[in-house]
Amino acid sequence: MPKEFIPTEDIKKSSPEEAKSKEQQSQSQPQTLSLEGVKHKIMIMSGKGGVGKSTIAAFLASSLSKRGYRVGLLDSDIHGPSIPKMFGLENKKPEIDEKGIVPIPVSKNLKIMSIAFLLEGEDFPVIWRGPAKMSAIKQFLQEVSWGVLDFLIIDLPPGTGDEPLSIAQLIPEFDGAIVITTPQDVALTSVRKSINFLDLVNVPVLGLVENMSGVICPSCGDEIEVFGGGGVEKAASDFGISVLAELPIEPQVSQKADTGATYTYEGNESEWDKRFSNVVDTIEKLENNTKNDGN
Repeated sequence: MPKEFIPTEDIKKSSPEEAKSKEQQSQSQPQTLSLEGVKHKIMIMSGKGGVGKSTIAAFLASSLSKRGYRVGLLDSDIHGPSIPKMFGLENKKPEIDEKGIVPIPVSKNLKIMSIAFLLEGEDFPVIWRGPAKMSAIKQFLQEVSWGVLDFLIIDLPPGTGDEPLSIAQLIPEFDGAIVITTPQDVALTSVRKSINFLDLVNVPVLGLVENMSGVICPSCGDEIEVFGGGGVEKAASDFGISVLAELPIEPQVSQKADTGATYTYEGNESEWDKRFSNVVDTIEKLENNTKNDGN
């Protein structure tokens, strides 16, 4: 039986003494976790916030599960968790059984975990230093009973701080990361830092996704580049990586995420759906390649 999962009083307060204790504990524990039963581990990251990273992670996990794959989605954003809201599960609380903490099921093939399930309400802040966050992330990975998964999608918070670094160090043999950005120069500057970060921690970059690349005119079908264009292709070329998709603004996708109906989205053959399918196909190929290799 695992220990109680992140007591509420620990969420409410983390004193310097407690933080130091947690840091000493983390240093004495193994630096990598096996996640037995998980075939493929994928990071979804961005250099800055507000680029739609969590939305991409949520729809990617949903799409893979609808194709028949067993998928886990870990919301590792300690300070701004949003995945539960996107699936309409804000009020759910995780249970504990003999195998560990039980993730919240979305469907037969999809389950999620987030610190948001442990908070008293949506407006409740988590005021933690780095060591406390490290301890929580270890619990998410080590004590959560993920079971057998084809894919574990990890939605990282923006930037290259505690959470991305901790996860990169804790999990061996990541299949790779997808980096999300928008066309603005300020976002692309952060993307370059994210790519260099992934290189330093030995996580392959599976590709870039340019979100909010433009607006499709409902009358003529032309795409209007609201934020400009060309920067993502240049960044990809500079680093020798692929652009997996340039996703236009799609109001229906945003509406589904905002209302907790992400999983019920079936697509409407919009330009967004057509382009996003390439992102899903790229991740699906990881499993197909494993099967072809006989593993």
